[in-house]
Amino acid sequence: MHGRTVTVARQLLVAAIAATLVSSSELLAAAAAGDQGPPIGLQGCKTTCGNVRVPYPFGIGPSGCYLPGFDLTCDTSHIPPQLFIGNGTLLQVTHISLDNSTVRLCSPAIDTTKHFSFKWGYIHKGTWGGSQWGLGDSRPYVLAKARNELILSGCHVFAELLTTDSDQIINSCGSVCNDDETATDVDEEYCSVHPRNPHCRKCSGIGCCQVPVPVGRASYKVMVKSIRNAVPIISDDPFTVLIAEQGWFNKNVTTELMSGADGTTVPVMLAWMVGSMVALPRPNKTRDGNETCPSDLGTTICHSSHSSCTSHNSRFSNHTISYTCRCWDGYQGNQYLPDGCQDINECNIPNKCYGSCTNIPGSYLCECPPGTSGNPYTRSGCVKQQESHPGLSIGLGIVSGAMLLFLILGPTFIIRKVKKRRKKKLREKFFKQNRGQLLQQLVCQRSDIAERMIVTLEELEKATNNFDISRKLGGGGHGIVYKGILSNLDVVAIKKSKIVIQKEIDEFINEVAILSQVNHINIVKLLGCCLETEVPLLVYEFIPNGTLHSHLHVRSPVSLHWIDRLRVAVETARALAYLHSFVSTPIIHRDIKSHNILLNDNLIAKLSDFGASRYIPVDQTGADTTVQGTFGYLDPMYYRTGHLTEKSDVYSFGVILIELLTRKKPVSYRSPEGYGLVCHFVTMLSGGLLYHILDPQVTKEGAGEVVDIALLAAICVKIVSEDRPTMRQVEMTLESIYAAKEYASSDMTDDDSEENYVQLNDQPIGGTQM
Repeated sequence: MHGRTVTVARQLLVAAIAATLVSSSELLAAAAAGDQGPPIGLQGCKTTCGNVRVPYPFGIGPSGCYLPGFDLTCDTSHIPPQLFIGNGTLLQVTHISLDNSTVRLCSPAIDTTKHFSFKWGYIHKGTWGGSQWGLGDSRPYVLAKARNELILSGCHVFAELLTTDSDQIINSCGSVCNDDETATDVDEEYCSVHPRNPHCRKCSGIGCCQVPVPVGRASYKVMVKSIRNAVPIISDDPFTVLIAEQGWFNKNVTTELMSGADGTTVPVMLAWMVGSMVALPRPNKTRDGNETCPSDLGTTICHSSHSSCTSHNSRFSNHTISYTCRCWDGYQGNQYLPDGCQDINECNIPNKCYGSCTNIPGSYLCECPPGTSGNPYTRSGCVKQQESHPGLSIGLGIVSGAMLLFLILGPTFIIRKVKKRRKKKLREKFFKQNRGQLLQQLVCQRSDIAERMIVTLEELEKATNNFDISRKLGGGGHGIVYKGILSNLDVVAIKKSKIVIQKEIDEFINEVAILSQVNHINIVKLLGCCLETEVPLLVYEFIPNGTLHSHLHVRSPVSLHWIDRLRVAVETARALAYLHSFVSTPIIHRDIKSHNILLNDNLIAKLSDFGASRYIPVDQTGADTTVQGTFGYLDPMYYRTGHLTEKSDVYSFGVILIELLTRKKPVSYRSPEGYGLVCHFVTMLSGGLLYHILDPQVTKEGAGEVVDIALLAAICVKIVSEDRPTMRQVEMTLESIYAAKEYASSDMTDDDSEENYVQLNDQPIGGTQM
């Protein structure tokens, strides 16, 4: 940051940080028994500082008013007084939430210092948090994951957020600018009229960028470097890097951010937990009350008899485990105090019940008054009942009809029950045969995931008309796919394994385990599975528009537009980077090809077919496996050694980029000299003859970014895997190229398009630029 810090109008900061949102639980607190609400702190301890409420386990003053690490300082030299973590004046607390276990505070910006790197020239390094901020090992705070974001403002710079202990990359983003514009060039007049336009609100890589912080830590490292080769960051090049609460940053304040003003703070959200000196029990499911609390309950938290504990993986100080508490449903208050969770009188809450309401511990009864019937939970839902006088003949008729119905349906019911029992036993046999226990183990001991995803065989038979051949969509390397319509009218794709052998079943369970734990817009969504048949089944969302392969390789001279191909490349790279970097255990797809990239009606890419995918533990660089993949896309290093790494997916993705540029099939293509597609493409690129192998449509519709994509593809398909970039680096490069392309296209007139087309055909693509 070159000694400069973030600046924003002071009034905007104070309003954004000090605003405390009233949660639904706080509204319920108003209905708790009695007019006077339950206490929030220990007796004799101060519970407010200025406009901030200070509930236990937090406290001000004597050590007995708070748990270790939760001490706060109230600075009365300000008007109103300000609350700070510990005994310092660096981190100002503006709101404390017991229900969400979070603290909103004002944190300093990130200061960076310049260092020299032989690889990058001058780079800038800085830190966020740590013991110097009061967030060390003795404090129970970490940055709340997924509630804050990394923000970078500047031109042609790239920022990485890393862990302080192992330098593992948590997230990164890059920012580029047009050569004749500054990083803060915002059409203020347009944005004042259209403030909700994404161009005016969110940074996508032009002038600034912002990405979420998905991992919670007490401290981070930040590194900023130039993304223009051989152009180091110098002190005259302004840039800003900071961590702030999601939703706070707005692109309209970029100009002010660049001006710099010392002492400015930004809002962030911290998560907090309490540590126990002994371990929590780990039951199969959450239990209420003290059963889920540690044995040292009397000296720690969760004193309320109407509260329960939840353990977490995070560890603080010398504590064995960390945990938080919550009041039971129907109770409200401070769960960390004796009798702090008090019964809510739901009958005092407006619009809760429109009939006769009776409050009971932890709940309430809502009934229509005597003489009425209906729905007491809606206004005017209870209506007066009409009097009836049933005669004896009607009663006898009902009894006779019931007996006759039993005599007719009784035997049928018994036979059906016997068949149902046999069918249940057969399904249990298939569940065991199809490795149902393995599925439960692979989903991280979360058996509820497997139970929630199971679909009955009867439902799938109805959906596919007993797997009629007319419903067949096609066959992949790991099974046959059918189109089906479920009872709720959802259209789905149902995958059925081809061969009933243990290897295929293991791959099926592998695909279920992987897809049940990933959630990404560019990865096909797994809706359920069926283990009740001899052949296991998977149920996916239905992607109606075919594969990328079918769109590219058509007989017509015109295929997907270049801008759509570029976007599909970006979306596929996002999915792979997510699998490699943002799941708890990295996943290698192992079969990246155009057949496994599906397109929906809006041509949004969806990565599919995870039957061959493999988990790679974080502490390992790869795994030795039986070679598996598709010829033409297969990593030659993996083919020779059998050692699978994340770089194997990078090679296959590079082949996808070449396929998008050339519209040639990697599996079957042969040059006149007998070379495969990858070898021929790299040879033509290095010889300055890229134009001769490009798809004519790409030559016509593309511009200078075509060469950038070609160079990126060439780096991805390098023979030595260590020479290839990571998928995260590939994603960031593609994001920058695509953002610049979209930005240029939005301002281009018809005459401009024609001029660019002429320039593209006149310039030596892949020639002197190599």
